[in-house]
Amino acid sequence: MKTILVMPEAGSVILTLNRPDRANSFNFEMVNELRAALADAEENPQVRCVVLTGAGDVFSAGQDISEMKRGDVVSYREHLEKTYNPLVLQIRSMGKPVIAAVNGPCAGAAVGVALACDLRVAKSSAYFVVGFSGIGLAPDSGVSLLLPAYIGLGRAQEYFYSNNPITAEQALAWGMVNQVADADFNQLVMKIAGGLAAGPTGAFALGKKAFNRAVLPNLKEALNYEGILQDEAGKSAEHREGVAAFLEKRTPKF
Repeated sequence: MKTILVMPEAGSVILTLNRPDRANSFNFEMVNELRAALADAEENPQVRCVVLTGAGDVFSAGQDISEMKRGDVVSYREHLEKTYNPLVLQIRSMGKPVIAAVNGPCAGAAVGVALACDLRVAKSSAYFVVGFSGIGLAPDSGVSLLLPAYIGLGRAQEYFYSNNPITAEQALAWGMVNQVADADFNQLVMKIAGGLAAGPTGAFALGKKAFNRAVLPNLKEALNYEGILQDEAGKSAEHREGVAAFLEKRTPKF
């Protein structure tokens, strides 16, 4: 089964994270397929806008913990360098606009992926969970830089520490998402995508470069530093307990 579904749509392409039995959580295969699909979209002159969404009622639960459950022998820095770091940088360097259509819960690394996109449209029932502290990890996938950039450092730290959900309405009020919709969610997403596809994509690409330089000039360095910290966190007793509790569906005892 393809972990990324590709659907052309009148000047745009819809890329759907397709592991519904695993809450669309990322594994190596899905990250690689998504990167390939994004590269194809960038090279295809018929594609002028990209929409990223999730299958079913979930955007993505983030990293598939079962793939990383042997945390004591995994280099988290190496993992990030092969997966989310290049994915986040790829999204931010794409000339074509990328919309995250957040159709449901979005957690962990998926928060970083969604925040790397140019615009975010959320279903009213969607919510965001920073997630990492629940399994004894530090933020990665650009979350340490991107989340404070959108909602402020105080809120970013609060929701990292608490692991509480950020509702779609909160995300809208704080500037984390651009629009929230309910029954007309898909219609709204495609209306926005259609408007972008009809726009001056060359100017859009240059504008994105300008925003990256002005606001996110240290994104690559932030991703690299996240990897260093995550390597340390991944070797901790807290992380081993967090993963064990997650797999055993109980509250961790840190």
